[in-house]
Amino acid sequence: MATGQSTTPRRSARKDSSVIKWVLVTAAGLVLLWLIVLPLAVVLTEALKRGWGVYVAAIRDPDALSALRLTLLVAAITVPLNTVFGVAAAWAITKFKFRGRQILVTLIDLPFAVSPVIGGLIYVLVYGSNGWFGPWLDERNISIIFAFPGILLATIFVTFPFVARELIPLMEDQGQQEEEAAVMLGARGFRIFWKVTLPNIKWGLLYGIVLCNARAMGEFGAVSVVSGHIRGETNTLPLHVEILYNEYQFSASFAVASLLLLLALVTLLLKGWFTRKSRH
Repeated sequence: MATGQSTTPRRSARKDSSVIKWVLVTAAGLVLLWLIVLPLAVVLTEALKRGWGVYVAAIRDPDALSALRLTLLVAAITVPLNTVFGVAAAWAITKFKFRGRQILVTLIDLPFAVSPVIGGLIYVLVYGSNGWFGPWLDERNISIIFAFPGILLATIFVTFPFVARELIPLMEDQGQQEEEAAVMLGARGFRIFWKVTLPNIKWGLLYGIVLCNARAMGEFGAVSVVSGHIRGETNTLPLHVEILYNEYQFSASFAVASLLLLLALVTLLLKGWFTRKSRH
């Protein structure tokens, strides 16, 4: 009797646990369907609403191609720079003790706390015509705000934490035992990093690069402030989508938005693959 009485509460607990699990899974699925899947389906539906010809024409529009080239160029420069910075910062923070270490960590996290619009405004106040260096730049006919350099600086600002923030906890968990063993065996400097540290962090590094690239191509707020919205010159894909939508060119705007959606899907696939690799 005692055994039967003890198994009954266990079965009841398992049943309750199973019910709670499926309720939570269903609720999460409905939220994802409402907030993510449905909007993405609407983008694709609206993009193709007027036919394939209109869709292709919107993608092949010179302004759209210019925005695509600018977006890819900014990402192609931003991601390598932030990768080098992120690896160097993570290496310094996790492998060395020095004064100002916590200040460096705080500065790395700053773009997460500051609105991207404020980030763009900072560069306007520094490099704009009425900014600190504006008159000096105007005298030398150097354009930063409302030009490519401003877009690049704003994108670097909002994306530089991603690689560092992915690597810092990973390298802290790994400790320094392997590097210390390499030093005792005679290895030095870059050789230690290349042979010991990099193999341990490579999947986390690639994961951070993918996130950095996704944010660089999708950034809107900071770039909007510094770009000037010059069609065919300083518009990235997100800005071009906004302009088309404000002009009531809905099919064209959704067609260009589908390019960003495609890039986002590729990013998610890479993100999932790198996550599985890092776990293994």
